[in-house]
Amino acid sequence: MSRLGRTVTVTAVPATGNRVWPANAQGLRWATVITRLSRLFLRTLRDDPADAEVPSHKLLVRAGYVRRIAPGVYSWLPLGLRVLHKVEEVVREEMNAIGAQEISLPALLPRDPYEATNRWTEYGDALFRLQDRKGADYLLGPTHEELFALTVKGEYNSYKDLPVTLYQIQAKYRDEERPRAGILRGREFIMKDSYSFDLDEDGLKASYNAHREAYQRIFDRLGVKYVIVAATSGAMGGSASEEFLADSPVGEDTYVVCRESGYAANVEAVVTAAPEPLPLEGQPEAQVHDTPDTPTIATLVDWANGAGIAERYGRPVTAADTLKNVMVKLRHPDGKTEIIGIGVPGDREVDDKRLGASVEPAEVELLTDADFAANPFLVKGYIGPKGLQANGIRYLVDPRVVSGTSWITGADAPGEHIVGLVAGRDFTPDGTIEAAQVRDGDISPDGRGPLVSARGIEIGHIFQLGYKYTDAFEVDVLGENGKPVRLVMGSYGVGVSRMVAVIAEQQHDDKGLRWPAEAAPYDLHVVIANKDEAARAGAEDVVSALNAQGLDVLFDDRTASPGVKFKDAELLGMPYVLVIGRGWAEGKVELRDRFTGETEDVPADSVVEVVLARVRG
Repeated sequence: MSRLGRTVTVTAVPATGNRVWPANAQGLRWATVITRLSRLFLRTLRDDPADAEVPSHKLLVRAGYVRRIAPGVYSWLPLGLRVLHKVEEVVREEMNAIGAQEISLPALLPRDPYEATNRWTEYGDALFRLQDRKGADYLLGPTHEELFALTVKGEYNSYKDLPVTLYQIQAKYRDEERPRAGILRGREFIMKDSYSFDLDEDGLKASYNAHREAYQRIFDRLGVKYVIVAATSGAMGGSASEEFLADSPVGEDTYVVCRESGYAANVEAVVTAAPEPLPLEGQPEAQVHDTPDTPTIATLVDWANGAGIAERYGRPVTAADTLKNVMVKLRHPDGKTEIIGIGVPGDREVDDKRLGASVEPAEVELLTDADFAANPFLVKGYIGPKGLQANGIRYLVDPRVVSGTSWITGADAPGEHIVGLVAGRDFTPDGTIEAAQVRDGDISPDGRGPLVSARGIEIGHIFQLGYKYTDAFEVDVLGENGKPVRLVMGSYGVGVSRMVAVIAEQQHDDKGLRWPAEAAPYDLHVVIANKDEAARAGAEDVVSALNAQGLDVLFDDRTASPGVKFKDAELLGMPYVLVIGRGWAEGKVELRDRFTGETEDVPADSVVEVVLARVRG
């Protein structure tokens, strides 16, 4: 086609890659509507929003992809919605590829199914609860295990129907206490949740592995850098559980890896390597000492080294020789509360996440002044295991507190500690608990090297649920032998809307967003860089030709200055930017690669073929 003397050659080029282009009877793609920036519902911002803390939040708001409505609640504007839909489509394609079938369940759910599994209570304050006009209880779905189990129960009754995997891509709701980081941690979010139903454990493992591989393909296609880590099941229940964490310094999840063995786990799931027990024979008797003004581990260590206790150990006393006793209150799902004591080596703090994961579904609360007043044997700063157990308080210890280990700890009286209290001789814990912090340098549970920590954002979680939900609703089918078979279930989630933020976190630069091809709202951003009528007319021809070839083109046809257009192009982050300006009169246009920053001059009469080759690889 030509206009004002400049010729643009249009060649029908076969489609390549993953995208399926709409075609007419001759096999050529139909053109789509060209998106013009002069008409696009978009306002870019030069300043970061006041409440934004992380790069993805700042950039997605500045670039006009999302807008805040309330804490943790965001609107998706045209560009953001295109990215969201692109991510959804990648997820959908890979789920369909493993034989999963898409359905859609309501987000507004009745109370009864969640009461049957006790999750109406277990979810605690994170659940959005509401009532209809008749006073019936409902919730906004945080996840849908119950409803999927009931759906399969209602439709299937024979082993011949199995296995089956169902999924949906739908809004979920969780009343986050501190929603932050934009769409990374919101109260309303889009999630893909799928559920497998199998006749036996071998089938469950096959479904689990199929999802694991599908998730790797999803994240690889979207260009996300991630690690797979062992995880806890939490309120979901079940046995095997793994998280997919996207590498990010702003991630809220801490995980650890062993470079030597490849072991990786969320800190909540790390199993402490316990030392071998020590012999009890020959250990000195425990002695109570006056230790005035030693309510902290640091002051206790100073006292011990100043009082000659080091001679007992043949070395200086350290915080690792002390036993710190931390008191917490558990609120169980049935409403009952329980005070427990947790013993950890004094050189470690209690990790709230590890503690919470260890006591789920109970919730952890701090003791109040009223609790201490009601239990006068709890002497702040001087609490010991003997006093706790003498008063019926359950006492759980770190796995390092093995039989034969000797400790300096509280003697249950103001200003007194006991030296040489030996586990297994002077006290016997009621059990162990994984609550102490995990540190760089700790030995990996497989014993093959030290652990190092990193931060990540959870983007996927897969569970071998087992029978928790199928037992609750008696989801049975008739087996081959005519007897009932209880189905075994798996649950698999991907944070679809969160993925948009994760890509923005990992791929941005100091100029703005940089979308990979699979997630980009448009394949190409065309900028008219001057007011020359010939260049403007030529740009119209080029955009029409590219559009006819099936490319999604964002066309900046505004009358704004080139500087404003270039800044917006960098901020919006399409993979390629085509600049049509002064060079048009000389038969040249400029093609910019947003990822590499490289630019090249392209002959105007072959620009369509060159752009197609770059975009489709």
